[in-house]
Amino acid sequence: MNQPAKARFAPLKNVTALMTLVNRLQARTVDLPGFGVFHGPSGYGKTKAGIYVCNRCNAPMVSIGDSWTRRKFLEHVLRELGTVKPRGTVADMTEQVIEQLGEHIDRPLVIDEADKAVDKGWIELIRELHDYSQAPILLIGEEQLPTKLMRVERMHNRVLDWQPAQACDIEDARKLAMVYAPQLRIDDALLDHVRHQCKGVARRISTTLAEMGEFAMTSGLTSLDIGSYTGRIYTGEPTRRAGLRAA
Repeated sequence: MNQPAKARFAPLKNVTALMTLVNRLQARTVDLPGFGVFHGPSGYGKTKAGIYVCNRCNAPMVSIGDSWTRRKFLEHVLRELGTVKPRGTVADMTEQVIEQLGEHIDRPLVIDEADKAVDKGWIELIRELHDYSQAPILLIGEEQLPTKLMRVERMHNRVLDWQPAQACDIEDARKLAMVYAPQLRIDDALLDHVRHQCKGVARRISTTLAEMGEFAMTSGLTSLDIGSYTGRIYTGEPTRRAGLRAA
């Protein structure tokens, strides 16, 4: 069986922001709400930041799938908490999760793609996990997640803090370059041009940097600037077929 590709990590500002949010959740007094919300457009590195938090805090993390039900969600949480073969009704498994989260009150539960729990109508299940365990819960989702949560009164008034993910700045772009094109010297003007063209989206910048590495290797270059790089910049727009004329 093929081994999965090793994930690469750059310590972007969003990682620091998310870790600060988690620390605040952990340090809150018991009478304060324990939800934190980390939201932003796709590609901003929210999931990777969540994985970093999990590794630092030894925290369970689940990413809600499109097809998941309440039961499937609880099964995945229980597996993350160490239960090999989760069993029981939805109510039984809810009690098991609450009990296990309550045993490690400072360890956050990280839920990625949290929008889907709202869309599917079972965000109240997650609220129940929080209310009865008092464990901090971090919800990661797309830009509209706060708007969706505001429609559920018993959820939004349990949010301690809302943290928007930020687009990459030039310093973040440099850190990504160290990870995805470490063999290259990339002029800051080119790097900033790529950042602007990619609208600060970490995923697009990373993909472009990998492309730049291949371009440099093929061209026999060890450094790149705006004048020497003629390869692709992944802006999110589909590539047009060459040679087409307007009808």
